[in-house]
Amino acid sequence: MKNILLIATGGTIASVEDGGGLRPALAGEELARYVPEVAGLCELDVVQPMNIDSTNMRPADWMRIRDEIVRAYDAYDGFVVLHGTDTMAYTAAALSYLIQESPKPIVLTGSQKPMASPFTDAKLNVYQSLLYAADDRSRDVSVVFGGAVIAGTRARKQRTMSFNAFSSVNFPEVALIRNDRIVRAGAPMATRTQGEGGGSAPLVYDRLDERVCVLKLMPGMNPELFSLLARDYDALILETFGVGGVPAYGGFQRALFDWVDAGRTLVLTTQVPEEGCDLGVYEVGRAFAEHPGILDGGDMTTEALVAKTMWARGQASDADEVRALFGRVVNHDRTTA
Repeated sequence: MKNILLIATGGTIASVEDGGGLRPALAGEELARYVPEVAGLCELDVVQPMNIDSTNMRPADWMRIRDEIVRAYDAYDGFVVLHGTDTMAYTAAALSYLIQESPKPIVLTGSQKPMASPFTDAKLNVYQSLLYAADDRSRDVSVVFGGAVIAGTRARKQRTMSFNAFSSVNFPEVALIRNDRIVRAGAPMATRTQGEGGGSAPLVYDRLDERVCVLKLMPGMNPELFSLLARDYDALILETFGVGGVPAYGGFQRALFDWVDAGRTLVLTTQVPEEGCDLGVYEVGRAFAEHPGILDGGDMTTEALVAKTMWARGQASDADEVRALFGRVVNHDRTTA
């Protein structure tokens, strides 16, 4: 029987109502007792590095979760992180970059209703996450939620109340779980670049550059805003219009070129939920596609772009090195030609 480490961090799944709104209160051991069926799946140990609403989850907390996994990596066959849904996609992406190419599964799950609710989805999500984590074919970072297994870099919370809260964006679901059966789309696909190791141990990183900002373009926005951000941020992820359009009026091009030419990182993506960015299609984007130092977000999610930019800049400050790291495919995070 597999040994699985359950890492409880709080979230709706652990919440109770005390008159001031839902707040995390149940400990990981209590949550596990709500799902006695796991006794037939695996040997389970529980740790609790925090018990917070995921709205309060920050990069420093991603590192605490990462540290729990790295410390216990050799002693367990898999890991399940109980997490609030609101920022779960960010944490899943961050762990995908901090612990790359893991031959052991690292699964994130949570629920839309508290564990103690009579109508909760928590019990099934926990059970199916442990089922997936205990399966011999599971690997790498994923989100298991509502019967779907989603690559950790492709998950996005699309619904605020429904039990099928998460979707896999621009990439097929890794698997579906139907009761006790895991239905996989195919064999697990390795993403490690040739020559980076034999695959028996993960590639582990311990640095992030948190000075990353996301900004959504809107009609009439003043490009002087970018100079105001320069004091506090090393990197900007700009959600452009459509397939990659940036306004030609008001000095946007000059402001963005100045941002990059000053040694900062600029990633252009789209604010459209699906199908990604291609800066070369329209005149309003082509100049940015051709300017040195500007990174194209392709079909990555904004959550993955945030985590990947923090990771890439955490490893390197040289623009060419950042570009090389950013261009590496990690846990199916982008589609390449």
